[in-house]
Amino acid sequence: MTTDQTKSGSIKEVFFVFLGLGLTSFGGPVAHIGYFREAFVVRHRWIGDRAYADLVALCQFLPGPASSQVGMAIGLIRAGYGGMLAAWLAFTLPSALFLVAFAYGIGALESVADVGWIAGLKAAAVGVVAHAIFGMARSLTPDKESATIAVLGMIGAMLIPSAAGQVLVIVFGALMGLAWLQPRVDATAEDEVLTLAVGRRTAIACFATFFILLMVLPILAVGGDGLIRLVDSFYRAGALVFGGGHVVLPLLQAEVVDTGWVDRDTFLAGYGAAQAVPGPLFTFAAYLGASMQVSPSGLTGALVALIAIFLPSALLVVGGLPFWNVLRSAPRAQRAIAGVNAAVVGLLAAAFYDPVFTQGVSSPVTMAIAAGSFVALAAWAIPAWAVVVAAGLLGFIAL
Repeated sequence: MTTDQTKSGSIKEVFFVFLGLGLTSFGGPVAHIGYFREAFVVRHRWIGDRAYADLVALCQFLPGPASSQVGMAIGLIRAGYGGMLAAWLAFTLPSALFLVAFAYGIGALESVADVGWIAGLKAAAVGVVAHAIFGMARSLTPDKESATIAVLGMIGAMLIPSAAGQVLVIVFGALMGLAWLQPRVDATAEDEVLTLAVGRRTAIACFATFFILLMVLPILAVGGDGLIRLVDSFYRAGALVFGGGHVVLPLLQAEVVDTGWVDRDTFLAGYGAAQAVPGPLFTFAAYLGASMQVSPSGLTGALVALIAIFLPSALLVVGGLPFWNVLRSAPRAQRAIAGVNAAVVGLLAAAFYDPVFTQGVSSPVTMAIAAGSFVALAAWAIPAWAVVVAAGLLGFIAL
């Protein structure tokens, strides 16, 4: 099969596309989902809209940073394991380097978190996410039944604003899809096939490694050296948090502040800086690793913490994708996944309101920037990176 979505791409291609996203994807995990859709579904056409929604749904089920996991999965589908590594490196590296630099004493990031150009970037994220939701809604909620599931999912996510609420909404969508929706008539269409370079044995090995590390590392950390304890703490944080983003902060605080590895003021300063950089919030781990008051710290601590917190996500993506790919072709699973996809639209709509809209639109000027960003993407097909840059400049000038 040789469609745009299933052609193999080069690792270099994957790296540079994701590097552009790593430099411009402001706004948090939900905004990242919007940036990814605009890049990989609309512009580059590496993957179909429904297949993309399936990946988002899978990553909502898995612990870890959902947007980074979607990026890893797209890199894996596009260019194998090298593509997966390239996607993670390119999307993660910019914010990690910024935060490590801040840990070494460059304090400007903390002070600029609320200045005009940051406000402009947050407003651009509103337009990007709105564009993604409208596009996904057209494809994934084409009838009154699926649209109703999406609205109910949005309401549920707002009433239970937690990672547990997200999982409940997805389960609800699956059950409603089984009971109410029809199988996809185009489920065998070429643009829905996910070509994977992952065998079942490899997938099972990754699942086993995930659980073995989760059980063995705490045992090794008892009486172990600083390196093992650092790996254990950040691996556990990455493995036990659902929803990613800000949800990981309490776990990290318990691991590094309550243990005396990082003082509370340093922790809060780094969190403020993390709001002013693009890319995944999990790169906050690099800042914490560099700021450790115990060994390892500095660049070594940053690298170890960064790898340890993302390793569970990589293992789960490789372990889960082959089984998800098989499951999604079964007739009953097609109905369930159709319901899940509709529920995902509702989840994105709920997150669009809070925090994307509530944080991104704070004045008439930011509303104008948000609306202009949406029109630029939807009507003029301007690349998201250009929209983000223009929004930042407008915010700098006008705010």
